Amino acid sequence: MRVAAVILAGGRGERLGGAVKALVRVGGLRLVDRVLALVAACDPVIVAHGPHDPAALGLPDGAAGVADLPGEYAGPLAGFAAAVAALPDDIELLISAAVDSPFLPMDYVERLMRALGDAPAAIARYEGQPYPTSSIWRVERFRDLPQRVLAGTAPRSLKALAAEAAAVAVDWPVGPTGDPFANINTPEDLALAEARAAATATGF
Repeated sequence: MRVAAVILAGGRGERLGGAVKALVRVGGLRLVDRVLALVAACDPVIVAHGPHDPAALGLPDGAAGVADLPGEYAGPLAGFAAAVAALPDDIELLISAAVDSPFLPMDYVERLMRALGDAPAAIARYEGQPYPTSSIWRVERFRDLPQRVLAGTAPRSLKALAAEAAAVAVDWPVGPTGDPFANINTPEDLALAEARAAATATGF
């Protein structure tokens, strides 16, 4: 079974002063590199970079950048659709991860694969909060998504796409370090992430 991954990295970072989130550092590491390490076993690994210059991301060998498809769609759904369009025909599963989630668990890919079962998709959930960008998708079920985006008939968000497909929820165990899917949208979020990374590094 071939499993691909898409890192959703097209956010404009408006609440971070227009920063390219992929290049923001937490614990001394770029956000994109933190997530790349978690999905390194997937092949291919696609970085959906949206409006950003892919050359500026400094992606390592083995990670391919894709731009959004033409049209009015934006956000994670647009990046996800672009990744589906770029997948080889023999890919069966697609792992999705947000670039601004620096604390994804080490067993992220394995747990999602186990939880999928026969469902078309599975969405991570922590303490009742679903995270559609942290998810796994059965590619065959969504091969028509790029065409639907181009035609303007696709759902407008990953949450809506998951609901349309009757995706299942994957409840992550509550741990002492907090929400593993917490993302960074504001300077306050970034400061909290830095403190969390420092505490984890020192064993607290």
